[in-house]
Amino acid sequence: MKTLSIALAAATLIAAHGASAQGKSHSTAGFPVKPVRLLVASAAGGGTDINARMLAGGLTAAWTQQVVVDNRSGAGGTIATDIVAKSQPDGHTLLFQSLGISYAPALYKNLPFDVKRDIAPVALVAAQPFVMAVHPGVPAKSVAEFIQLAKKDPDQVRYGSGGVGGASHLGTALLLATAGINITHVPYKGTGPAVTALLGNEVQMLIGAMASVAPHAKSGRVRMLAVTGSKRSAMMPGLPTVREAGLPGYSFDVWYGLFAPAKTPRAIVQKINADTNAFLNDPETRKQFARADVEPMGGSVKAFEDYMKTEMLRWAKVINEAGIRAN
Repeated sequence: MKTLSIALAAATLIAAHGASAQGKSHSTAGFPVKPVRLLVASAAGGGTDINARMLAGGLTAAWTQQVVVDNRSGAGGTIATDIVAKSQPDGHTLLFQSLGISYAPALYKNLPFDVKRDIAPVALVAAQPFVMAVHPGVPAKSVAEFIQLAKKDPDQVRYGSGGVGGASHLGTALLLATAGINITHVPYKGTGPAVTALLGNEVQMLIGAMASVAPHAKSGRVRMLAVTGSKRSAMMPGLPTVREAGLPGYSFDVWYGLFAPAKTPRAIVQKINADTNAFLNDPETRKQFARADVEPMGGSVKAFEDYMKTEMLRWAKVINEAGIRAN
């Protein structure tokens, strides 16, 4: 932990210098002055929660103030997002959300908040690919062969997901749009039931988390065709990406980010970003993330703001063209 302490101390100095360069009206001196509440837009134990708790531990060590995880699942993460949007903008209430925040405006009608107006991106924390898998009874041995099969006989294959508007659904909708195919969607109440449906051949294809699918591939009960991200997974380097396996224009990573109320002083946002980057760049942190097949990201506030804009446009297009609406 010595390396982490040194890195975090350096990041604090850098953040303080950056704040003074932007103006003296919002000093970060003493921040945080009390425990920080981290709203997590998922139930305990899921991927979002696990990544949030790793970050909370790192920031607690950096700040000597407790970062308290508060799980508020439901409504696709909009409950937690709404609480943060209406919180005091002083840096002591933060949001940990997945990519769902970028497509919530297109998916849900009459949201009680405006993502662009009420939420400030702070740091891109981590990303992980999903995996595209099929039932072993499906004759396709590659993504290209699966696309050919779906075009020739779309009634032969159905795909499952963890629910309408969830990551597995949106990732598959993007794949179908990119490939120009249309197959039947069968939503389930969570990833677990969707994987069970794939094992039982109720559905023939699923895009889901590697941790949920890979164990069944080892036993031969499913066949993994590719990872969905822009590069191969360190956990399974022999598995190609969807791009490599037959669909060049496709890339889908499930990402996790840190957000604050929109009017949080820029100096505080920059400090939180710098301390988050220091945590993510620590070698021990990187090992911890790698064990979960998650890639620590980091980067500037501006880079994350730009990425959010790109993601919101991309998912709005996919959702609108596919006619997806939340239940």
